[in-house]
This record gives sequence, C-alpha cells and structure tokens, in this order.
Amino acid sequence: MTTTWNDTRFGPGSYEHASQEDRSAPRLRVHIGAAVRPAGHRVFQTIIRDLSSGGFTATSATRLEAHTLCWLTVPGFAPFEAEVVWWETGLFGAAFSRLLDQVEFDRLLQQAGDAGKARGAAENPGGKPAGEPGEEAEA
Repeated sequence: MTTTWNDTRFGPGSYEHASQEDRSAPRLRVHIGAAVRPAGHRVFQTIIRDLSSGGFTATSATRLEAHTLCWLTVPGFAPFEAEVVWWETGLFGAAFSRLLDQVEFDRLLQQAGDAGKARGAAENPGGKPAGEPGEEAEA
C-alpha cells in the first residue's frame, strides 16, 4: 500500500498526515516486552527498542516486508495497529496507524521505566540500570 498526500484514508491525527506536515516526534530509547502479529503470520515476542508517538523500532529475527500490517500488543494496552516500514538485521521499524495520544505515550514510558527498574535491580542491585528508559535514541 502506498500513501500519497491526497489519500483520503489518512486525515488529521494519522501518522501519514503528520509525517507529510513534518511533525516528526522525538524517539525515546526504551526496553518494553511486547508481542507482534504481522498479518498472515503467527504472533512472536519482541522487545520495543525505541518509541515515538508515530511508531517504534523492535526486534524480529524473522524478516518482515515493508507495508505489512501488524498489531503490537503490550501488556495492559489494547493492540496497536501499525505498518512495517523497514526490516534490517533483526530489527524493524513500524508506523502506528494513528498517532499515540499523550496519555498512551506516557503510560508506555511509565511501563518502560518500571520494567527498567526491575531489570536493573536484578542485574545490578543498588546501581543505576544501563540504558535508562526515556533517553533519546540516536538518529
């Protein structure tokens, strides 16, 4: 599926609309356990590596083709619909079908922070976890 500026399926609030108006949101480095189900395939477990209101990067040992529709499931949230944009060497990027609102985004970051604290405590009792969630990802 290709998207053009005149495509009426994507109005204000959609990723496509925002990206056409150059409203790119900053990506934040996170570590969130989730599941992904690409259309026509079985669900697999993944780790979300960075997140913005418009999309995410996550792990995938299986090659995912660009434009594949998928559903990202994070515990405590309804599934998020997204479209795969790229896949390379075990990572893929996807654009949400609709931009995350600030409440959803903040809750996901809170979950990432809680997971990071638990992971850090297990890996380094009394120390600061490496790769603190919420740090800006490098472009």
